[in-house]
Amino acid sequence: MFDDRSPIYLQIAEQIKNDIVTGALAEDEQVMSTNQYSAFYRINPATAAKGFAQLVDEGVLYKKRGIGMFVSPNARELLRTGRRDSFFAEVVDPMIREAKAIGVPLKDVVQHIRTYGDA
Repeated sequence: MFDDRSPIYLQIAEQIKNDIVTGALAEDEQVMSTNQYSAFYRINPATAAKGFAQLVDEGVLYKKRGIGMFVSPNARELLRTGRRDSFFAEVVDPMIREAKAIGVPLKDVVQHIRTYGDA
């Protein structure tokens, strides 16, 4: 489940974000408690709590005192918007710069994308 590429608490946050984006976790749905999460994945409860706290800080989760953590009402759209922005900044913009640098017309890039998308 977890790998050595990044801190476990970040991987926890990313997994929950992925579950929200894919619809595995719905808005206003309760998520596992940090204790349940830590027991299930056999990790330190403080590590799980740190991942959950990050998601609360980002507005992805909210806490109902005495009840638990829930997916924020706008979490899916918030995450999708952030991922779209990252996609363009990290994938599309560098691709356009490289295409220009090597003399590939942008219309050829667009045509290739369209052809690939139809395949």
